[in-house]
Amino acid sequence: MPRALLVLPLLFALCGHAQGDTLTDKTLLRLEEQTIWEGISADGKLLPEHAYLRELDLYAITYTSEGHAVHGFLVEPKAPGRYPVVLFNRGGNRDFAALDIGTMVNYTAPLAQAGFVILASNYRAADEFGGAEINDVLKLIDICPSIAKVDTARIGMFGWSRGGMMTYLAMARTTRLRTAVVGNGPTDLRATLRERPGLEESVFSQCIPDFWATKDAALSQRSVVDWPERLCPSTSLLILCGTRDRRVDHAQAEALASKLDSTGHRYELKSYDTDHFFSDHKAELQQALIAWFRKELAEAP
Repeated sequence: MPRALLVLPLLFALCGHAQGDTLTDKTLLRLEEQTIWEGISADGKLLPEHAYLRELDLYAITYTSEGHAVHGFLVEPKAPGRYPVVLFNRGGNRDFAALDIGTMVNYTAPLAQAGFVILASNYRAADEFGGAEINDVLKLIDICPSIAKVDTARIGMFGWSRGGMMTYLAMARTTRLRTAVVGNGPTDLRATLRERPGLEESVFSQCIPDFWATKDAALSQRSVVDWPERLCPSTSLLILCGTRDRRVDHAQAEALASKLDSTGHRYELKSYDTDHFFSDHKAELQQALIAWFRKELAEAP
């Protein structure tokens, strides 16, 4: 076979791999056309507290992960440059609490305005609640080099509620995260079931494959408190929890902190007198996120 023909299959394979590590769709979103516009504007103009959104570009994105078309969002500063990136893991399950423009504006846009690119996934439609869709999160790391404004040497992760569980799972599977932040994330699903037993029928048994036959193993696989030694030691960790959280008891964060003390993992635990959503501490939440990511994703000396 001629040499040129031998090379062609390799080229096609390489092209296919490259295509799989890029966004398949990236659509710029105009805030004026979104339902959130009414709540952040008056007389056709952004309210003063939201004026900073004019400094950002927000996109709806689609990418491929293990053959699944996965949807999400990208937020980046308009100003030219290369910025550290924060991968955002949402809470909820299936369509409940799915990412939308409102989530991105309320939880991630202030961080983007402070000088970060935000990449977020809605996970694949077949949600296993901490199963195969963790690969959709890890795939975002592979996509980062295809985004011009991302500095791939400075990758962090931020997960909220169920997204915190996803963040712990990611920390156990990659060494490419420099830092991570978890807000009100479950660390022990057995404790979660004791606190909210209804989740067994409404979420766990419906999402986790073969749940009733593999219950103990499935819960352990999703409970970082069982395997803190597997967390990448070079990934620093900030744990945020609300002491009035009725969805994830703050005792779960404290139990993990105790385990991390024994492993020597570099982490900080910050508790706030607030609920699951930090409803009355949102400004403090944003300040804590910006300060942490600025420190941990600073330029290497």
